[in-house]
Amino acid sequence: QDNMAFTGKYETESDENYDDFMKKIGIPSDIIEKGRNFKIVSEVVQNGNDFTWSQHYPGGHSMTNKFTIGKEADLESVGGKKFKATVKMEDGKIVADFPNYHHTAEISGGKLVEISTAGGVTYKRISKKIA
Repeated sequence: QDNMAFTGKYETESDENYDDFMKKIGIPSDIIEKGRNFKIVSEVVQNGNDFTWSQHYPGGHSMTNKFTIGKEADLESVGGKKFKATVKMEDGKIVADFPNYHHTAEISGGKLVEISTAGGVTYKRISKKIA
């Protein structure tokens, strides 16, 4: 794994268990409805252990998390909650514990694969590289 492995721009290609997971973490149903077929664009800049991770949603809303592997950072969750967490790197995967879910991200076969788990529900999102 080179230390720029994650850098790039990715667009949602497929996902699994979106509805169940969003309900599980308490996202309101009208927002779940709106977001269901969103092509979320994730933009990642990796510089060694430093990351800037942005998600751009249709309609101009975006969210950016900046973090350094192994150091506590101020982050924001899917639902807009602000919290502190230490992001780790395990076997080339980025691993983070959000307030109500566990999240991993890895590059596999040139795609960004993100898995979030909450109370037995696993949400998987695969994004293809667009830049």
